[in-house]
Amino acid sequence: MLSKNKIKFIKSLESKKMRSETGLFLAEGNKLVADLLPCFHCELLLAKSSWMATQGDLKANEMLVADENDIEKASLLKNPQDVLAVFVQPTRKFDKSQPANELALVLDGIQDPGNLGTIIRLADWFGVSTVICSPDTADVYNPKTVQATMGGLARVSVFYEPLQPAISSCQLPIYGTFLEGNNIYEEKLSPTGLIVMGNEGNGIRPEIEEAVTNRLHIPNFPLGTPTTESLNVATATAITLSEFRRR
Repeated sequence: MLSKNKIKFIKSLESKKMRSETGLFLAEGNKLVADLLPCFHCELLLAKSSWMATQGDLKANEMLVADENDIEKASLLKNPQDVLAVFVQPTRKFDKSQPANELALVLDGIQDPGNLGTIIRLADWFGVSTVICSPDTADVYNPKTVQATMGGLARVSVFYEPLQPAISSCQLPIYGTFLEGNNIYEEKLSPTGLIVMGNEGNGIRPEIEEAVTNRLHIPNFPLGTPTTESLNVATATAITLSEFRRR
């Protein structure tokens, strides 16, 4: 039986304070945990024996065989699966020259953990390996964010940096999405550069907007007809990345 202290410890990782103090994060779900195990150091693995039997050589500081009741007690999900794991947050140092020969995403104040996770999933799908976040962007290791990445966190490097100095030395095009901009379907798009996506309610901050060299707009159809005020930021990211890769 899983101890109460162990359950309390696992559930405490829902708190950003505890994640910061311990340097750990929680992931749940059969495929998600399987995707993350080769890429992150696992502190604790709690799983049904049937799941463990399908995974081959598992590596974790502590492995506990659990039944359905144990997992339900420790899980943060409404419908837990067969496994949950506690991983060590990696230490990565951002190199300003890193996005020099690739397409990278810059997130300016994304607040919703689900949006952030979905954007990381999209980055993974469209072959974007670097995501640069402003310090006030949602925590990538929030359990809701981790779940929404659907394993994309294993292949996408996420950095938290003050955006102005991080992008100021970039010699490549810096694209931004705006309600007033040039039609993305008519603009020439580079295979390399930075794509800035702004806060859900306020968009891109003025000081970051100044660094943008190419203003893009996703038009509604038919053009000029009344429509919703704007797109969800994750949806806008999907359309934008798809258009860049289509070219």
